[in-house]
Amino acid sequence: MLHRKISQLCCNGHEVSIFLRDQQRWIERARIIELEGDLVTIKYENEEDDEISSWEEMIRLESIGSVSRKLSSVRRNGSEINVTDECPEHEQIQQHLPEE
Repeated sequence: MLHRKISQLCCNGHEVSIFLRDQQRWIERARIIELEGDLVTIKYENEEDDEISSWEEMIRLESIGSVSRKLSSVRRNGSEINVTDECPEHEQIQQHLPEE
């Protein structure tokens, strides 16, 4: 089942986070670029000090403990959420203001 899900993520090109069981580390903001047999090829960037490095890594499917994908995010700074009028009413986010 993991093989099929990773294949879907590879085809969709989504950015993912991958946990490597054998190394006990997370790889953040990676893209799965190829899946061949039990080898998964990922590409990601790593920032250390003043340097940004781009990495391409091949990982065995059995080493992957978890794959997660961010669905959305909203800033906490209290700014207004932009909602278009073209969005169907049942899909619109309702903003509830605290009662005084």
